[in-house]
Amino acid sequence: MSVTEVNLDGEQSVPATAEDRLVELARQLLEEIGEDPNRDGLRDTPERFARWWREFINYDPGSLGTLFESIGTSQLVVVSDIQVWSLCEHHLLPFNCSVTIAYRPTGQLLGLSKFARVAHQYAHRLQVQERLVDQIALEISTLSGTPDVAVIAKGEHLCMSMRGIKAAAQMTSTAYRGEFSTDSGLRAELFDLLRA
Repeated sequence: MSVTEVNLDGEQSVPATAEDRLVELARQLLEEIGEDPNRDGLRDTPERFARWWREFINYDPGSLGTLFESIGTSQLVVVSDIQVWSLCEHHLLPFNCSVTIAYRPTGQLLGLSKFARVAHQYAHRLQVQERLVDQIALEISTLSGTPDVAVIAKGEHLCMSMRGIKAAAQMTSTAYRGEFSTDSGLRAELFDLLRA
C-alpha cells in the first residue's frame, strides 16, 4: 500500500509504503508503548512517521551559490533570526534555534536567501548545536570566499525541557572565523548591531 500526502504548500510529500522499514519501526514503537497501531487515530501514523523522517533528512536547500558584486570590503553584513529545527543526535528529540550569520564580504555578496538555505541544510540532520554553528560558518565562508564569518545560535532543546530535568532553558553557541576570532572590536560591532 502506498500513501501520498499533500503538504501545506500543495506539494506532494515523499511517499511511504507499508513495506517501508520506517513504517514497521513506527508500528513496533507504538506497540512497545502499549498502543494499538490499528486503532482510529493511529492507523496512518506509521506511514506519516516514515514520510516525515524521509522529508526531514532528505531536505534539499536548493541553489546556494548566488553571488553579487560587493560595493566595498569594509561592510559588515548580518542576517539574524533565521529559525531552524533540528534533531538532537543523543535523544532524537527536536531542538529549535534562532541563527544569526555575519560576514565581511571580500568582493562578492551572498544572496540573502542563501543564509537560510545553508542554516536549514545543516539543521536537517541529527545534530548538536555546537557542530551546527561550526558547519554553517564553514559553508558561508566557502560560498562567499571570505574568511571573516560569525555564526550565533540560540536554541531550546526538547531533550532538556521534555525529559530529564524538564526545565526550559536557552543555549547559545558561537562560531567565529577569520577576523571575528581575533578582533574584539569587530565582535563588539556585531553585538551592538544585534542589540539595536
